[in-house]
Amino acid sequence: MDKPGRLKDEAISRRLERSFYARDAETVARELIGALLVRATPRGAQAGLVVETEAYLGPHDLAAHSSKGRTPRNAVMFGPPGHAYVYMIYGIHHCLNAVTDVEGHAAAVLIRALEPVAGIETSTQGPGLLCRALGIDRAHNGLDLTRDELFFAAKNSAEPLEIVAAPRIGVDYAGAWAALPLRFYVRGNPFVSRKERTRRPKS
Repeated sequence: MDKPGRLKDEAISRRLERSFYARDAETVARELIGALLVRATPRGAQAGLVVETEAYLGPHDLAAHSSKGRTPRNAVMFGPPGHAYVYMIYGIHHCLNAVTDVEGHAAAVLIRALEPVAGIETSTQGPGLLCRALGIDRAHNGLDLTRDELFFAAKNSAEPLEIVAAPRIGVDYAGAWAALPLRFYVRGNPFVSRKERTRRPKS
């Protein structure tokens, strides 16, 4: 899949359908690891393998945007599933999420890092850098992820990935929710935004 046009055609045949997203966010976050994220552009397809995600479980999850109720900013989170929820942080960085679960539940999966496959020339190690590299911004908020412009394709290999579960990043305000292992990434992958911490044995 080295040519952007061929890559998109092959990926469309494996494009994830609505039913994939219509499940709990933790399951979707795990199963998106190793999937291909594809964005169609006038210059051809951009694509990367998902190597890091975070699950946001719904309004009861104090780290989720929906925990404060429905607002114009987070309305897309409330469904239906299989749509892009794109928001801005710090006034400069965009973050891409896939809406999950049943309509009205307001859960989503944040895409934290990609391993570039085609058409990506800058870093994708972190949600803001990922969106910048793929040209994703608020104009993509609400986009249907089961169409051709921006979508995920199923894994193209049966080779198992060693997936690490760890606490989410930057959600200390969420109290006990911040410690839950709802971030998933491929162990040893160089494109992950933050590696696991190695504890030194006590002397």
